[in-house]
Amino acid sequence: MISIPDEKKIHSFEDWLTWDGTWELINGKAYNMSPAPTALHQYIVGELHFALRTFFQNRSCFVFVAPFDVFFSESDNYESPDHVIQPDLSVVCSKNQISKNGCHGAPTIIVEVLSPSTALKDFNEKFNLYQQYGVQEYWIVDPGNRTAHVYALQNGAYQVRSLYTEQETIHSTLTKELQVPMIKLFSME
Repeated sequence: MISIPDEKKIHSFEDWLTWDGTWELINGKAYNMSPAPTALHQYIVGELHFALRTFFQNRSCFVFVAPFDVFFSESDNYESPDHVIQPDLSVVCSKNQISKNGCHGAPTIIVEVLSPSTALKDFNEKFNLYQQYGVQEYWIVDPGNRTAHVYALQNGAYQVRSLYTEQETIHSTLTKELQVPMIKLFSME
């Protein structure tokens, strides 16, 4: 039976399986993935996908663009995970994590491009979730402010934070060769 979740209730993965539409499940809470992103959001995701895919193509890492499910589980039981999210971009460097349904466990890098409806979730719930489950690097690109925040995990917490502005180049803390000029992300405007 297909349904729409009550966003005020706590839900399980089994509930998530029955929902109509595109939803994320974080700490038992349902998050609707609509409305569709803006043209600028999609342009930025496309530019980042191209840059990441070009960089990682010969490095045994795979770059996925949403909709692509990432499953987090306290017990490593991915038959019934605790959280299901759809980052804008996921870089997965362990082929063993990839299944026909998505990624089991933390991608190496996750990129979220903010929209007004997702900004709080990306900076709070997702930030904490990615930190807890060991996403090595988390990028938050903010089109409204033309900035990018890059967080790097050290000793289980995001301790390194770099802020890049429109005229700068994003530098990965994991691999120094990975660099993305911010100006390319906003060249549509």
